[in-house]
Amino acid sequence: MESTEMLSREQLINLFDRFSELTSRPDVKKRIADAVNDNQEAVAVTTTIQEEIFLEMGVDPIFGLASLGKINMAFDKDQDLMIRFYGFVAKEELACEEAELGPEKFAERLVALENLHQKQSEMLQYMRNFGIDDQSAILEKLRQQMENENFEGESSLLSAEQMQEIVKRRVSPLFQPR
Repeated sequence: MESTEMLSREQLINLFDRFSELTSRPDVKKRIADAVNDNQEAVAVTTTIQEEIFLEMGVDPIFGLASLGKINMAFDKDQDLMIRFYGFVAKEELACEEAELGPEKFAERLVALENLHQKQSEMLQYMRNFGIDDQSAILEKLRQQMENENFEGESSLLSAEQMQEIVKRRVSPLFQPR
């Protein structure tokens, strides 16, 4: 899949690793926060950091950034690289969010995300009690709920009672869609 129109897998991994390393450093976090305090977009700074990494790698930054936009098409079958790419995107989002919120509110946000993740894990564990068709129905309802609530907050959660109701409606002929 790689070509001269795209960064290689190794170059992308190098970018992801270096970006993660840099955005974890206090001086880089301060750089992003200072930019936000100067009314600049945090993402503009993270993009500049990516461009600097490309220059370190001997890659034209314009080419490098264009390659990032093509990863989904060029490496769609490379599950490991796609996971790393989404981790890279998440790391950039976190770096921006930390700069925009400040240390205290960001720490609160991380605790809230951790709590949400715990609830999601518990929900998925409970969902395993149902058959595969019931699980599919539950996941479809969850997808609809998340879309309706613009993927905000706890829209990614269903209670045990809600899951039981979905399954009950699925098996009851009175509730079958026609």
